[in-house]
Amino acid sequence: MSDGIIDLTQYLQRQEDGERGGSATFALWGADGERSRFALPLWRTIYLAGGDRGGIVRLPADGSATPEPFVVLDLGSDPPRLDFQEDLTRDLAVDEAPSVRDLGGDGLAVYLGSVGSQRWYLVVDGRAGEDVMTGRSREDVLFMAGECAGLLFLRELAE
Repeated sequence: MSDGIIDLTQYLQRQEDGERGGSATFALWGADGERSRFALPLWRTIYLAGGDRGGIVRLPADGSATPEPFVVLDLGSDPPRLDFQEDLTRDLAVDEAPSVRDLGGDGLAVYLGSVGSQRWYLVVDGRAGEDVMTGRSREDVLFMAGECAGLLFLRELAE
């Protein structure tokens, strides 16, 4: 990355080689100003998880609502799809350390933390295959979740 430009060439090349199907759509929603910093960790997380859409979403701490998008990167639709499955975040452990809920082909969610009455999650859906992530890929997704949590809480974007 140079001068604030994200080089997507390596990811698009793999798509052309048939490693991942789908179109070359790249639709961002809610990525104005400081929120644009989520684009790269979301892109990497979607790529690692083999999904076609990811986002940072929030829910009331009591879990009484559907996930509300904060930033969404959609690689399969323009305009981006903004609704996420409640199943991804339902009953996800709320711990000090990030918790992962991996539903294989149905998607995955990582609990990022809470501020006030809001819980924050990194979610990816549209995953190819039914396999649950393990090993290095899972660790890398947790690292990306840490970057997103840092942006949310240290830059006070979750306030």
